[in-house]
Amino acid sequence: MKRIGLAALALCLPATLAAQDQPSAILVLDGSGSMWGQIEGKAKIEIAREVVTGLLADLPQDQPLGLTVYGHRRKGDCTDIETLVAPAPGNRAAIASAVAGLKPKGKTPMLEAVRQAAEALRYTEEKATVILVSDGVETCDADPCATAAALEAAGVDFTAHVVGFDIDDPQALAQMQCLADQTGGTFRSAANADELGAALAAAATVKPDPAPGPARLLFAATEAFGSTFREVEVVWEVFTEDGAQAMDATQVMSGETQLPPGTFLVRALRLSDETVEERRVTLQPGGREVVEIAFDEPLPAATLSAPASGTAGGMVEVSWTGPDGEGDYLAAGPVGANDASYLTFEYTAKGNPLPLRLPVEPGAYEIRYVLADGIQTLARLPITVSERSFALDAPGSAPVGSLVQVEWSGGGFDEDFLTVAKLDASSDGNDYLTYAYVRDGNPVGLRMPLAPGQYQLRYVVGQDSSVAISQPITVSDLSVTLEAPDRVAAGSMVAVSHTGPAYDGDYVTFVTPDAGVLDYLGYAYTSDGATVQVQAPDMPGSYELRYVSTISGERIFARRAVVVE
Repeated sequence: MKRIGLAALALCLPATLAAQDQPSAILVLDGSGSMWGQIEGKAKIEIAREVVTGLLADLPQDQPLGLTVYGHRRKGDCTDIETLVAPAPGNRAAIASAVAGLKPKGKTPMLEAVRQAAEALRYTEEKATVILVSDGVETCDADPCATAAALEAAGVDFTAHVVGFDIDDPQALAQMQCLADQTGGTFRSAANADELGAALAAAATVKPDPAPGPARLLFAATEAFGSTFREVEVVWEVFTEDGAQAMDATQVMSGETQLPPGTFLVRALRLSDETVEERRVTLQPGGREVVEIAFDEPLPAATLSAPASGTAGGMVEVSWTGPDGEGDYLAAGPVGANDASYLTFEYTAKGNPLPLRLPVEPGAYEIRYVLADGIQTLARLPITVSERSFALDAPGSAPVGSLVQVEWSGGGFDEDFLTVAKLDASSDGNDYLTYAYVRDGNPVGLRMPLAPGQYQLRYVVGQDSSVAISQPITVSDLSVTLEAPDRVAAGSMVAVSHTGPAYDGDYVTFVTPDAGVLDYLGYAYTSDGATVQVQAPDMPGSYELRYVSTISGERIFARRAVVVE
């Protein structure tokens, strides 16, 4: 399929984007932080700016067009949506300037942005078109199918064309496909600047109605592939009622031709298997008729084989057969869930049989083979996920900074880990002070914090960072001392005796009294002995000797004032 260059936009703009008396349109542009991601060394936002600038140069100046952006002002704010340019003719410079000034920052409330753009277009009273360009999944909990269905139901004639930019996440692709399908729009994906330009052009490819004249025949072919439709390579021919050829064989997916009034036979031959479909059409003087032919293409077959049950959060080995297309994957999720819904997945390209992670909650689930083309399930296999038990065994107290041996039971999956957390830590397993992976042993050494107090030990399930079990532990303080002369010669080596844990990396150092915790001048590691040699500063003055530990954070255990002469 040939790409459509930006220079060709003026020749293929739709009726909704080509005349002032037609419905207005709004371009909804992704300004979320992910747009700083790079493609071939260039930020996606820079690519989008250049492509949109080229689009604006080819659009008719009298066509009302607006610009809505999301995620461009604040981080973590699902309300960060702004119509920067209201729909109006002759505002191309304003749109180009607004796009040039975008600095991506925040989240991806793309569905709410589409809804607000529809409101700005008065979609419940007039025809309205929104063209969405986004590079990621909805991150503000909106339901794309429900949002799209509501817009379609409330709108006079609402259409959302969607362009997915540099996306390979199955969930994001499914969301965008649903938004386009529900509103009668198109969904196209783009991997680079050329493809983005082509997709934006194709999102608006409907030619304007002609002035009265010869009859026009428009023809288009698609392929029904499961629940989705896709473009198909076809050879078209048109014949008169007496069998004369009225249009030469033409290999295009869609097109048009001018014909005299009369009745014609339109024939489409699919190149992949030479299947032929025919339609009869009657053209009126100055009229316009559309012939749409949808070929059927069966979904490929797939099978799955796996154990009937498995442990929560564990791995099962799944054997499969199927097309193994680019992006195809195996998924585990709730029974009967939407094809795009999953809890865990692995791409089929990784092997056969394929290790697949099970959900962390026990219950009835299914394993699915999902075809990336249209996000469609080809095979399902039920599996029961059983609960796993957890336990921790460790001392009730330990000194600050010490390495405590913790015995555990739970599953021992590679990404599971143990942590030390504050008593008021959140339920999120990633809220911790120190950690150790269970894959490193059983028991496994877990480092205590450097501050004394009451803490809790946690077993964290790596798959979803949930806390499976916890138990309290008291971290007690240590007595650390420093012995050295009160006055020393500048630049001399000073014998410093210390008592303390001598953890890896602990050191004694000279610093100025106002120095930060990790500042140092001359220093020596405490592991070198109970008495170490530390070089005094070259400049006379008042200094401190410090015992510093960085074993699990940073702490000054002891200080001693020393005058350097």
